Amino acid sequence: MIVDILTLFPGMFDGPFDSSIIKRARDRGLLDIDITDIRLFSGNKHNTVDDTPYGGGAGMVMQAPPILRALEHVRGRRGAAAPRVVLMCPTGLTFNQVWARDLAQEEHLVIICGHYEGVDERVRELAVTDELSIGDYVLTGGELPAMVVVDAVARMIPGVLGESASAEDDSFYTGLLEYPQYTRPGDYNGLTVPDILLSGHHENIRRWRRRQSLLKTLERRSDLLRPETLADEDKQILRQLLDAIRDIVK
Repeated sequence: MIVDILTLFPGMFDGPFDSSIIKRARDRGLLDIDITDIRLFSGNKHNTVDDTPYGGGAGMVMQAPPILRALEHVRGRRGAAAPRVVLMCPTGLTFNQVWARDLAQEEHLVIICGHYEGVDERVRELAVTDELSIGDYVLTGGELPAMVVVDAVARMIPGVLGESASAEDDSFYTGLLEYPQYTRPGDYNGLTVPDILLSGHHENIRRWRRRQSLLKTLERRSDLLRPETLADEDKQILRQLLDAIRDIVK
């Protein structure tokens, strides 16, 4: 997969993509990440890429020409089909695991990092295919959100993780929060590993993990529990959990 990131601050990406799983994916040729400095396409000697907003208001707005010139440069250099172009901005749709799986299907992804008070609307009209936000809060720019998106998408690319099941067991992959995990030592400060995980009975372990996943989701993110995504076994477990809760509060 090819990922091009257009940014005003390329130095922010020094490090995050050169470590751990992302680095290994790049070294193995599974992920090609390139950072493009939008300022290089400003068209003026001062490398300015922003101006005051028409109609007045505080702050500055990123100009359309430098961004679009940078995008055309990337397209020409890659010489491939039209890429998926994502603008990171506070007004975008909320990024989640569904988006990560969807974007991971693309051969070429371009991410534009918004900054200042925003991006000239004509960038959206002429080039952007998707607008994404990583949450209901405001950051100084789109660089950190772009890192989050790349990290989440990269995990969905076949071969990036050591085991294919690793991503499938993650929180949100199946629509639920992940079950509790344990490793050695078996007893630490008086806290022991649940006996069922030491039993060797794979089906009982699977059912226990599913129950714990549903319980954690019910406690912390009940909004994720949608009837259309739950199996019959899940619904039965939830009924049992709710009955137990009712007994407690009687």
